Amino acid sequence: MAALELLLIGTLTSTFVAVTERRAKRREVQALKDFPPTGRLLTVNGARVHAHTEGKGPDLVLLHGASGNTREFTFHLVDRLKGDYRVTAFDRPGLGWSDPIPDGHDPRAQARHLQAAAAELGLTRPLVLGQSYGGAVALGWALTAPDDTAGLVIVSGASNPWPGTLGRWYQLTSSRIGRSAVIPLVTAFASHGQIVTTITEIFAPEAVPRGYTDYVGVPLTIRRLVLAENALQVNGLLPHVREMAPLYPGLDLPVEIVHGTADTIVPMDIHSEPLSRQIPGAVLTRLEGAGHMPHHTRPDDVIAAIHRAAARAGLR
Repeated sequence: MAALELLLIGTLTSTFVAVTERRAKRREVQALKDFPPTGRLLTVNGARVHAHTEGKGPDLVLLHGASGNTREFTFHLVDRLKGDYRVTAFDRPGLGWSDPIPDGHDPRAQARHLQAAAAELGLTRPLVLGQSYGGAVALGWALTAPDDTAGLVIVSGASNPWPGTLGRWYQLTSSRIGRSAVIPLVTAFASHGQIVTTITEIFAPEAVPRGYTDYVGVPLTIRRLVLAENALQVNGLLPHVREMAPLYPGLDLPVEIVHGTADTIVPMDIHSEPLSRQIPGAVLTRLEGAGHMPHHTRPDDVIAAIHRAAARAGLR
């Protein structure tokens, strides 16, 4: 009887694994059809980089956060900036339509890779905006190319070491079973309701803009390789910001920092408050009651910070 039970359990498990694989693959194929590249696909050191460029003027580079892609900025922000800047939004390595790279968990490695893509596009001395995880990459950009960076705008940016552990999702996906079992289940079976709930939590306590959830390309984000790469990057960030933080006082360029006081994902007191003291001349704009996504919920404040940084850098 025990042998028959084991056989039945093994058969059911194999069937479920096969169903999960087929469903995940089908959803991934559909995601690529529904959310094609909106910009150019470059090849840098053998890896694909997706870059979306619009507008004319001084170069402005936009770097999205964890689980993001260029649609994070093309939803509304690029349209509001392209009259004043040549705006280039990149899919960071391993996310959106960009391929992963070796050492992709190091924000400075990501920055060097995207700098090579920027050079291929002919971008010169850009102002670099980074949001959330992209804030660490923006800081890495300035640290690795200080003479070719006009200034920084750090929005809800991860910049300094934090105490304790990351949330349950990242703890789970740092384990072998999480990567091999949980990630495929998310790709195959995550519902629209679960996606809405997750995005609502990211924006809290502010509201998600109408149309954002359908536009931003969540199906691209929940592909298996992208989920695994994003988890690798987030789980591996802490030692790199520990290495980077002592270097911030050496940055000699305009830096504008924008952070919501109600941000619980990247808390301001751990990240932007210290950063504003570490970089000489950095200016911190505190947005009372704002959450983690002020580039959507408080875009006027973010755009004003961009203009200030550009003016301080002599670009306007």
